[in-house]
Amino acid sequence: MPQFTRDGICFNYQESGTGLPFIFQHGLGADVSQPFGLFQPPPGIRLIAFDTRAHGQTTPLGPLEKLCFQTFGEDLLALMDHLGIRETILGGISMGAALALHFTLRWPERVRALVLSRPAWMETPHPWNVTMFSLISSLLGKHGAAQGLEEFKRTPEYADTFARWPEVATSFAQQFLNERAEETALKLGRIIQDSPHPDRAAWARVRVPTLVLGNERDPVHPIEYARELARALPNAEFREITSKAVSLNQHNADVQREVEEFLRRRGLG
Repeated sequence: MPQFTRDGICFNYQESGTGLPFIFQHGLGADVSQPFGLFQPPPGIRLIAFDTRAHGQTTPLGPLEKLCFQTFGEDLLALMDHLGIRETILGGISMGAALALHFTLRWPERVRALVLSRPAWMETPHPWNVTMFSLISSLLGKHGAAQGLEEFKRTPEYADTFARWPEVATSFAQQFLNERAEETALKLGRIIQDSPHPDRAAWARVRVPTLVLGNERDPVHPIEYARELARALPNAEFREITSKAVSLNQHNADVQREVEEFLRRRGLG
């Protein structure tokens, strides 16, 4: 895959299609395969994503204090400059949605439209997420991947999550299987406690067309967060999609349909 270098770090990125750029960013603990597995660019759209610091094939880790949205935004800006992109449709999933909002508030002139899928942050971190991801980070740091996973499955937090949302518990357990487990501990502990912007009033400055996607049965990405964001952003629309807990195939199909229709309605691509 192609790469670019910034701040002593080699960033991995991927692109597909031709036309109007659409940078669609992955979530916490994921990589470029997530957005590319979720959305296929229609004619007229050039889909782009990069592995953020401490994710995927982007190496090395770099300074720990730079594992935050501020630096992620600057890395994204560097990618756009590297590719000669002046203006883009910008979107993301979970952490990627938070990054997209953060970037738009700092560089509004570089964003033509927003796609925020399953947001997990508001102006502050989601307290339940902080508890769960901090627990995973602590166990990884203390016990390593294999033993850490065994310890995690013994906790009341895991038991409660598995009883209520088994697919979410399985997703949490996957964090211990990451090939960069030691770095996973560091990124989970730091990024989950950051926020895209500490002042909700600032969202009123986001004037670009915005699509917000959310679904039920997902405690990591509460549908209330998606609805609140759609109400707070002046030019936003909310669409409910199928939860992955109900049907992964339908979830993916819903995202594909809703994003394509949004781009078409807004005259993009």
